[in-house]
Order: sequence, then structure tokens, then C-alpha cells
Amino acid sequence: MNYRSIGLLLCCVFILNSCQDEVLPKPKAQLRLEYPAGESKIVQTSAYSFQYNSLARIKDLKSASFTLDYPILKGAIYLTYRPVENNLVELVTDAQKLSYEHVVRADNILEQQYIDEDNRVYGMFYEVKGNAASQAQFYATDSTRHFLTGSLYFYAKPNYDSIYPAAVYLQNDVRHILETLKWK
Repeated sequence: MNYRSIGLLLCCVFILNSCQDEVLPKPKAQLRLEYPAGESKIVQTSAYSFQYNSLARIKDLKSASFTLDYPILKGAIYLTYRPVENNLVELVTDAQKLSYEHVVRADNILEQQYIDEDNRVYGMFYEVKGNAASQAQFYATDSTRHFLTGSLYFYAKPNYDSIYPAAVYLQNDVRHILETLKWK
């Protein structure tokens, strides 16, 4: 065998081995978390009632202000009740100010007005996007006697990418609380 034949053979081997599928980087994976639906239960206080998710545990139900704890999701919805005593403007202002304290860390805050004429429930739902401490907040009132605020917090450093599935799940629970709220 001469050098020319060896060179031709090596070129053929090289060409045949180089014809393989194109190597592509793997796409980024998305974390898939699924949470059980849970059943609706009713909580009743001296001032109001609403339906809540059975996955939540009620903590400190001594008055109309208490916490719905979600141990599986490592989060909680804090509910604070105040009677309206000629201070509705102050209560609404404080609730709005609390929601907008997260604007420094939030990417966006979406406001959704809520009106239920039949049950005299008027309020606002705030969906907070980004690495803010609270991912959802609301306030509700009947304009004359009752005022309720709710805030969703997680027991972890706010990393929006990591808590996103749990945040969406609990935001739906917060909306359900607002939609089923009835004053006494």
C-alpha cells in the first residue's frame, strides 16, 4: 500500500465518521408541580363567612382575624378584619399602601376590581408578579360596617421562578375567598 492509498482511506473514514446527527443543547427544563384540588370548607366568624380550601389549616381563629396555613405549599394567607367606624377611607388607603409596598421588588402589580352587589362585597384583588414578598393581596368591604384584608406570603425567600406554581395555586384560593365572602 502506498501513501496515496492510505491517505485516501483515512479521508474516507474521516468523512464517514463526521456525518452524524447535529448536536443540539438540551432545552431548559420546567419544574412540574401539581397540587391536589382540595375540597371547599366554610369558615364562619362573628363578622363574615367564606369558603376555603381543605388543604389549608386554620390558625389562631380567636377573632375575625386569623391565618390559613398551607404546610404543603409552605405558604399562608393572613386575614385581618377591622370594623368600619367612619374610617373607610383610611382603611382603603392603608390596604392599597400595603399592596404597593411590594412595587420595589415586583415586576408588575395587576389590579382587579371586585363587585358583588348581591352580597354587598366590594373590593380589589392585587396579583403581584416578580420576587416580591407577597404574591397576592386583597381587600373587601360592605362600605358601612366590615373591612377585610388578605395577604399571601411564603415561608421561603421570594424567588418567583421557584414559587410560581404554588403562587398561582394560592392566588386562585385567594380569589375564591373573595368570591365566596358573605358578611353577617
